[in-house]
Amino acid sequence: MIRAGQAFRDHAAVAQGTRLLLNYGELALRTSCIGTALRAKFNLVAGDRVALVLRNCPEYMELLYACWHAGLIVVPVNAKLHHSDFAYILENSGAKICFTTPELTEIISGLQEDKPFPVIEVASAEYEQLLACPAQNMIHRKAEDIAWLFYTSGTTGKPKGAALTHRNLLAMCHCYFADIDQGAPWRAILHAAPMSHGSGLCGLAHVIQGSCHVIPDSGGFDSAEVFDLIENWPGLCFFAAPTMIKRLLDYPHTRNTENLKLIIYGGGPMYVEDSMAGLERFGPKFAQLYGQGESPMTITALSRTTHEERDHPKWRERLASVGIAQSIVEVRIADKDGEWLSPGDIGEVLVRGDTVMAGYWNNPEATAETLRDGWLHTGDYGVFDEDGFLTLKDRANDVIISGGTNIYPREVEEALLLHPDITEIAVIGRPDREWGETVVAFMVIRDGTTLTLKSLEEFCLKNMARFKRPRDYHFVESLPKNNYGKILKTKLREHDREKTESK
Repeated sequence: MIRAGQAFRDHAAVAQGTRLLLNYGELALRTSCIGTALRAKFNLVAGDRVALVLRNCPEYMELLYACWHAGLIVVPVNAKLHHSDFAYILENSGAKICFTTPELTEIISGLQEDKPFPVIEVASAEYEQLLACPAQNMIHRKAEDIAWLFYTSGTTGKPKGAALTHRNLLAMCHCYFADIDQGAPWRAILHAAPMSHGSGLCGLAHVIQGSCHVIPDSGGFDSAEVFDLIENWPGLCFFAAPTMIKRLLDYPHTRNTENLKLIIYGGGPMYVEDSMAGLERFGPKFAQLYGQGESPMTITALSRTTHEERDHPKWRERLASVGIAQSIVEVRIADKDGEWLSPGDIGEVLVRGDTVMAGYWNNPEATAETLRDGWLHTGDYGVFDEDGFLTLKDRANDVIISGGTNIYPREVEEALLLHPDITEIAVIGRPDREWGETVVAFMVIRDGTTLTLKSLEEFCLKNMARFKRPRDYHFVESLPKNNYGKILKTKLREHDREKTESK
């Protein structure tokens, strides 16, 4: 941020809607002042964690860089999570302070028990007092020091903190320029997707180039608002989940999109038909990335050039892929013994390079399982073609990707098993044209009891984030299992597909 504040002093830095709020000189100064306050007012020292439980807001970027200015580790948390998820992440990360937006302040404050910590609401008088502290020099950190704890979930159902170093984030930015957004100028980035995830990570590269960070007035995604902001901001790009692009395609009115530079999509491949419709509607302004929290935004990429190569004989196949290995990583397909497989053979996706996390925060067992012999074992299964294009086939941990957001069946299963009348539960993903996948639950209920869809909906909303709740339920007498008692989700998927097709 110091570099951006000097080199791009008068460039637009932060805007809300169509209103410019800060230039880079002002943003750099605010970053330094808040960084001073974090150390002097709250006695934080290098390596302490600061949680950001925020909806997208203008203060997001200055808080990210204030933490790094002060030598701290930032913990961005998805504001859509359930309060139980907030509690676990705050406890697991050992956060010393938390910043929130107004609608979350009471929830976060209510989670404090034996380990109270300051909760500061952005845009409050208390927040403004932080800016009264004098600017001070940045606390220098090493490349291998942790910068960002990216909480993702695994098969255990508990979130795991992928510890991303300063080197990881810098390498990710270099990949962004080399493999995703290759053309100048970088003018503006719209944060319509959560800044705690892909949009915020893409934003780091735009600080390097002095782009303006545009925050929607709604704080999130709204099709009409996105089109309004495209018309207002020349050279605009943004990160989106495929379901967001589908909503833009379904928007009924034709809008001027000449200002649009690029739509970067990830969180799951897009249907080929939707990709083609997007190219027809917006022109050759798409790039896809495939990554994980453990290798943020950087495993493979499908470039803008490839999207527009309509005359290539494999054009449709490539649109169905997630592209080729990004330039700073190695990507391999391996069998269960770790042996490399040839093109055409399906196996697990393995990644090695400077973008791969240092490990999971305070979780050496999960780290040892995921990082082996220098390779990140993604748990995703895919296949390379002869040209190096990767197509994903399945996910070893059965993760459901709905609207670009990972939903882990075990989390939903554990929450539903809290219901006294549910004795067994299994959750799968059902393919869905709008969302990518939706959550479907198979359940065995206690003899002599009945459950209504309304009561299940109310129970889910009390015990999990809204976007994780099942959209359909199957009541069954028993769940199919193998000889070892493991539930056969392949059988459940077959059953669900048959039921769906028969409707």
